[in-house]
Amino acid sequence: MTKSKLTSLAAVAELIPDQAVVSVSSSSGLGCPDATLKAIGERFDKSGRPRNLTTIHPIAAGDMYGIDGIDHIAKRGLLKRVIAGSYPSGPSSRESPRIWQMIHNDEVEAYNLPSGIIFHMHREAAAKRPGVLTKVGWDTVVDPAHRGGKMNSVTREDIVARVEFADEKWLFYQAIPVDVAIIRGTSADEKGNLSMEHEGAYLGALDQALAARNNAGIVIAQVKRIAPNGSLPPQSIRVPGTLVDHIVLDPEQMQTTQTQYEPAISGESPQPMSSFSPVEWGVSKIIARRAAMSLREGETVNLGFGISALVPYILLEEGLHGSVTWAIEQGAIGGLPLQDFQFGCASNLEAIVASPDQFTFFQGGGFDSALLSFLEVDAFGSVNVSRLGAKPHVTAGIGGFIDITAQAKHIVFSSFFTAGSLKLAIENGQLLILQEGRFKKFVPTIEEVTFSGLRAREIGQKVTYVTERCVMTLEEQGLTVTEIAPGIELEKDVLEQAGIPLRVSPGLKRMDPRLFSPELMRLELETL
Repeated sequence: MTKSKLTSLAAVAELIPDQAVVSVSSSSGLGCPDATLKAIGERFDKSGRPRNLTTIHPIAAGDMYGIDGIDHIAKRGLLKRVIAGSYPSGPSSRESPRIWQMIHNDEVEAYNLPSGIIFHMHREAAAKRPGVLTKVGWDTVVDPAHRGGKMNSVTREDIVARVEFADEKWLFYQAIPVDVAIIRGTSADEKGNLSMEHEGAYLGALDQALAARNNAGIVIAQVKRIAPNGSLPPQSIRVPGTLVDHIVLDPEQMQTTQTQYEPAISGESPQPMSSFSPVEWGVSKIIARRAAMSLREGETVNLGFGISALVPYILLEEGLHGSVTWAIEQGAIGGLPLQDFQFGCASNLEAIVASPDQFTFFQGGGFDSALLSFLEVDAFGSVNVSRLGAKPHVTAGIGGFIDITAQAKHIVFSSFFTAGSLKLAIENGQLLILQEGRFKKFVPTIEEVTFSGLRAREIGQKVTYVTERCVMTLEEQGLTVTEIAPGIELEKDVLEQAGIPLRVSPGLKRMDPRLFSPELMRLELETL
């Protein structure tokens, strides 16, 4: 008779040793083993153990307000070091997540590395290989020539190096053996076979489990229900029970942030497309519309957070849903990517692949274009999307941004031209600036380089910057204004509001007037 691996939350929390390297599978609230992290934090509050953990989070654990996930264990003495692709973020109007307070106050060593690279570091550790040799991250904040991914003054050890191999220069990210992997699924049988039928993504659970098992560590799997042995279809098993040491039960675990369960997210039951609301009329819609115009029918397109996340809904209302195939880093292929708290999930998706495999696809440039956002841009066309002054917690950090942009053929960055109290209006097809933003977004020096314009030019990437008042491209001669909005004066509203010189194309033209009218554009995409 097989002994059950079902264990109480309190008991598994007791299994975490001091000094352990703990890898956590999560993407904000999506797939987050929240109850297990909470139990570890409660054990520490009662006993002062475990101490001095290193935790690894390929994608953030916890929602944007920091009310769960990593914040359960963001305690002095419990955490020594955090290595993460992203961190919980929150609006500046609210108190920052505790993990950000610890980073800001130099109470924990902290690194921010590309999410895909962290997943692949697990694979290398599992296979007993030394690490990841790659061009991903070259000339960005994770490059030792910049900050090597270090986030504060107490973080001193170099875990990324520049090396030469086969007469080329590379970045080397060393593999990190894992002592404990905390993963999540939907169902587990008593042997520990793990299925994910209600999950919106598989994330990197298998790779993280392998990294722990092959390092003589333990694997803890949190699920919402227990199934009898032999009742789970073999083809549904995402992590075999031979890798799982302990199962913990949380029948109330959320599917993703603020979502108990929606079957369309896990691909079990489609949601009527008519149930999705069109994008509200406003300036953000203008930007998203212009970004949509860059797409071609038949493309596979990566999608980032922010204004870019509106583009699928632009295509939906224009009758073009399905004209492109969306691919997002958590693993969804196709369908309609969701917004806000549910970002990272897709409704009515065509397939789900594991995040490490999705990132292999991105890092190799197999997709056609990426729609992303920006906080700042410098004269070289380099972009900062990961850090904002004294309030870094309002961003999530790097995430998959560096993996995605490393080899992308075409990147469209979208945002407003200035920030801070910017007030705009649209009247009679004209864009009006009622109050200019207090902060320039095109500046001589950006806070950190998340995308290198210099490298983009070296490898021949096509880069477009879409704002409400103009469109720019990255040329050999520099950032070049190619389109300008109706109602906007080139000198006063564009050139003078940039903190860097902008080149003006000899073929400068007006942005399509259909962008500035609330009626449908009757958009047609070019074919691939």
